[in-house]
Amino acid sequence: MQVPDDAVKVTEDTLTISLKNISVVDQFQFPGGAGNNLGTAGFPATVSFDITYTKMGSPRQVRPASSDPLSPLNWAGKMWMATNSGSFSLSYNDGTFSAQGNFDSSGNFGEMGTEKNGSFLREHDEIDQADSEAPPLVTNENIATAPKLSEAKKLEENIPKLKGRIPVKDLIHEP
Repeated sequence: MQVPDDAVKVTEDTLTISLKNISVVDQFQFPGGAGNNLGTAGFPATVSFDITYTKMGSPRQVRPASSDPLSPLNWAGKMWMATNSGSFSLSYNDGTFSAQGNFDSSGNFGEMGTEKNGSFLREHDEIDQADSEAPPLVTNENIATAPKLSEAKKLEENIPKLKGRIPVKDLIHEP
């Protein structure tokens, strides 16, 4: 679903998203089914959540590691280590299930920032002049060896390694 503009609040160091009573379908397999077979098609539900992402430390600049327009490494941006916390509630429309709780990313990897990709990324404007005082530039290829932020030390251990492929056929369960 498209998140309405008024559900998102951005400040210099935080991003907050608040959604209330959004209609969704809880599905147990991917891809979900269709029709009246609710076990396959999913269960109509309503969800609400509030989540706040908070920047930490200094940003790192990212340069494209590929010029292939289909590559996930063809992007440039400014990224900060980040944490998140929030609350959620979900209930099936038929009343058979509900859940609510709180969550946070404590101890896990998180980043937030701005990026350009696709037609918005031009070779000569990947870094603005205003960013010249930022830490040294890194590429997507060497994210694991990027300059570390001391206040985010415990989060660094969870930086994802971008390698390997999963065939789509392995994600589809056929009857």
